[in-house]
Amino acid sequence: MQTFFVQIKCKLGKTYAVASELADREIASEIYSIAGDYDIIAKFHVDRDVDIGHFVAEKVQTIDDIADTRTIIPFKAF
Repeated sequence: MQTFFVQIKCKLGKTYAVASELADREIASEIYSIAGDYDIIAKFHVDRDVDIGHFVAEKVQTIDDIADTRTIIPFKAF
């Protein structure tokens, strides 16, 4: 299993709509609204053979009202 995080910047006023659509797709294990340069951070788990770049492009970035994403791939959990 691979774990990674995606920070999501939404179009103005669309954070809750994006978070709801992300939740409806049932692809993220956790979704949080955050302060700072991005509006949402979501945690994902995918099988080892899944290409993270393709997953983000096809499953996350296709949500309407997303302006930008930043993928964070951790090395180790403590």
